[in-house]
Amino acid sequence: MESAEKLTVKLNENDNVATALRKLNTGEITQNLKSINDIPKGHKIALRKIFKGEKIIKYDQLIGIASKDILAGEHVHVDNTDFKSTDHDYEFSTSIKLPNMIEPENRPKFRGYKRLNGKVGTRNYIGILTSVNCSATAAKNIAQVFTDEKLSKYPNVDGVVSFTHGTGCGMADSGDGFDALQRVLMGYIQHPNLAGILLIGLGCEANQIKFLLDAYNLRENPLFKTMTLQDMGGLRKTINEGIKCIETMLPVINEIERTDQSVEHLSVALQCGGSDAWSGITSNPSLGHAADLIVKNGGTAILAETPEIYGAEHMLTRRAISPEVGKKLVDRILWWEDYVTRNKGSLNNNPSPGNKAGGLTTILEKSLGAAAKGGTTPLNDVLLYAEQARTKGFLFMDSPGYDPASVTGQIASGCNVVTFTTGRGSCFGCKPSPSIKIATNTEMYKNMVEDMDVNAGKVITESKSIEDVGQEIFDLIIRVASGEKSKSEAQGLGDLEFVPWQIGATM
Repeated sequence: MESAEKLTVKLNENDNVATALRKLNTGEITQNLKSINDIPKGHKIALRKIFKGEKIIKYDQLIGIASKDILAGEHVHVDNTDFKSTDHDYEFSTSIKLPNMIEPENRPKFRGYKRLNGKVGTRNYIGILTSVNCSATAAKNIAQVFTDEKLSKYPNVDGVVSFTHGTGCGMADSGDGFDALQRVLMGYIQHPNLAGILLIGLGCEANQIKFLLDAYNLRENPLFKTMTLQDMGGLRKTINEGIKCIETMLPVINEIERTDQSVEHLSVALQCGGSDAWSGITSNPSLGHAADLIVKNGGTAILAETPEIYGAEHMLTRRAISPEVGKKLVDRILWWEDYVTRNKGSLNNNPSPGNKAGGLTTILEKSLGAAAKGGTTPLNDVLLYAEQARTKGFLFMDSPGYDPASVTGQIASGCNVVTFTTGRGSCFGCKPSPSIKIATNTEMYKNMVEDMDVNAGKVITESKSIEDVGQEIFDLIIRVASGEKSKSEAQGLGDLEFVPWQIGATM
């Protein structure tokens, strides 16, 4: 017979809710109380009476306010919980835990592609970028020529990929939106996983190629070429010339081979999507441990999705390496509060319906779990969307919670591997950086085993430690960085997930 204590998990002694490990039927006993209604797996049960207006506490943190009296043993969810805007009195740099750094000679190695600028790639792609949506068809038609059969003569080239998007014109030629798009393009042009780049424009767009080259002091070379449809004389001529351009790059890039490189050259994106109640209990803390291992070995781990750390940002400001870094994070929170207000939205629009079905009730609850991906080391910097990472260690990058847009920014910031936790079951993949999928629960892992790389649900079903699963993730990161295909790569995902964040009006 199943032990009553194993029906739920209470995460902190100060919590007034617990999480159901399986569906609780009305009348079942757990935590020395009786469930007074059915409670779905992953959802919360009140451990005592919670009065209207009282704080609901999970992880020893506020996740919402009781909108009515909640009885002991009652289901706690959207029908009886209100969202409360964050009003923290921020502390800066009060909880810094310096990592025990591994000496360089003792750091693990991976097999990577060393670039002339000192960066190291985990993949060897050729990218075709577009300055504007008007050149997307040209880019796609060029990339489609380079089939697996055609590339079989170049075994060291991972592929030719077009990165197209829906903006670049009908936008202000200055300001947040324009600057973000330029940072994305510059980040991909200089990304270590892209050995060659062809940048194609129309010619008359707001996002002029010349503006980008001048702004970042970029110069063409044999592995970085630009062209516009108007200068080339139309679509067909641009496609033909683009094909010739890629054909000249292929033999040069094929000569580049993997060599042993220190883990310090890894920059890992920490991402989640399709989250559930287990995200903050199993997969995200496990990924946080793996992130700590990356940092201790001299590498970089970048957390993102500002709306999904809303309500947990006070925990990150305490870890900021300096008050200035902590205040940069608060500035982004304030920007988002203004951004959603002027667009007549709410930060509590997130969690999504799927998140709520999985047991997450408010953005505060979701954020506390999401922030666990950042591990325990100091927050060394806060980046604007797609801003180049110039400091190693644990970083935060401002971005929306929409996964493709967020990951696009992380890759532009320099991430050469993506890690992605999911509870509901995301099938996300991306290029040029391989994406590793981490399941929060064993049931979903088994159902979607073709898409999941790691089962963090073992923390619950097999009593594995967070450290054990974190080490498993770290070891897999090294293998994937060395060329092993993640499951999303093996299925060919990643051609359609380049989504620069569009900020501002389309005119």
